[in-house]
Amino acid sequence: MPNIADQRTHLMLENYIGGKFLPCTKYVDAYDPSVGEVYCKVPDSDKEEVDAAVKAAKEAFPAWSCKSPQERSQVLNKLADLIDAHREEFAQAESKDQGKTLTYARTVDIPRSSYNFRFFASSILHHTTECTQMDHMGCMHYTVRTPVGVGVPAGVVNVVFGTGPKAGEALVSHPDVPLISFTGSTATAQRITQQSAPYCKRLSMELGGKNPAIVFEDANLDECIPTTVSSSFSNQGEICLCTSRIFVQKGIFNEFLQRFVEAARKWKTGVPLDATANMGALISKEHLEKVKGYVTIAQTEGGKVLCGEGVSSLDLPVKNQTGYFMLPTVITGVADESRCMQEEIFGPVTCVVPFENEEEVIQRANNVKYGLGATVWSRDVGRVHRVAKKLQAGMVWTNCWLIRDLSLPFGGMKFSGVGREGGKDSFEFFTEVKTITIKH
Repeated sequence: MPNIADQRTHLMLENYIGGKFLPCTKYVDAYDPSVGEVYCKVPDSDKEEVDAAVKAAKEAFPAWSCKSPQERSQVLNKLADLIDAHREEFAQAESKDQGKTLTYARTVDIPRSSYNFRFFASSILHHTTECTQMDHMGCMHYTVRTPVGVGVPAGVVNVVFGTGPKAGEALVSHPDVPLISFTGSTATAQRITQQSAPYCKRLSMELGGKNPAIVFEDANLDECIPTTVSSSFSNQGEICLCTSRIFVQKGIFNEFLQRFVEAARKWKTGVPLDATANMGALISKEHLEKVKGYVTIAQTEGGKVLCGEGVSSLDLPVKNQTGYFMLPTVITGVADESRCMQEEIFGPVTCVVPFENEEEVIQRANNVKYGLGATVWSRDVGRVHRVAKKLQAGMVWTNCWLIRDLSLPFGGMKFSGVGREGGKDSFEFFTEVKTITIKH
């Protein structure tokens, strides 16, 4: 857990640099989204703190990079053990900071963190290198992988809090930072690309999405509807892979819409500690206003709100009524060119529209600048393969959502990102390949 010093009414977070927790000269407020009040002070780091972290990492790199895969695997497994041992503390902290339900933090976020460490602790033991022979030249070639970045002992991992314009810019433009892995908005990624370009840095960026779900007439609605409600509103819709456009074939459109809205109305928005709540609060007041603004935009564009924002009432305890809560919102009647069908909202809002045939829906689903994920619902195996192949998305789920294997690539096309994460892909991104030729 980060070192947290209690000063009067607010917690004070500290940076972690060179194996030590260090205070900062400036701080910014962090709000508890469920009540809309400041609960914590976070370092507002600048170039000085970033330089110190990079210096500590450079000094720690030689010793750590020389350790065997077995030694590094043991360290990663130890980290996973520590996360599991403190799971409840991490879950409480994540829920309070993000506004998400404690149940979601307990069952998804924290267990997934330890699982990631265990997966890569195992995978680093099983990578092989390449070798070729040129007998007519008396030569043999082989490859080795050398680390680009760093791992865990003092100075190897550093945590520097701060804002993008200050700490972020200092980090991405630092000459001693060889690669950048970023998850966030496309606009920020464009800035990172500009700032890092003079140094030819390697980039891996997982960005926005406007993910479609395509529901054909032969879909199993008993499975499709609850899964699509979950894919639309899980974690308040604040998941890059959430469904925000639902295309439903005309023959079942009315039935789907009625059942989907009924299910969305039962999706409970509540305080994070409520074990029966499906959704908590959105991350910030500014983001809540942005998401609600898209609902207003949809109405001006001719859309109809069937449930949620402005239509249904939200029942919360008095102390939480200033929190950043919003109901699951379903909109229909919007054109494909509308902002709500084109722009990432990143909240509990989804649009449902009809379509006629397979060729048409593929074209419409691809008619956005993003290409992260997609979902196809059909019992026709041939159709599933055809549509999945033609969709411009880095990941396509059929008759399910968000079932992942960490050994497989994760990432998007178009404005949804650069590069891939996953067992083999992460290994290749975070190491340099070197070819060695031996003449004998």
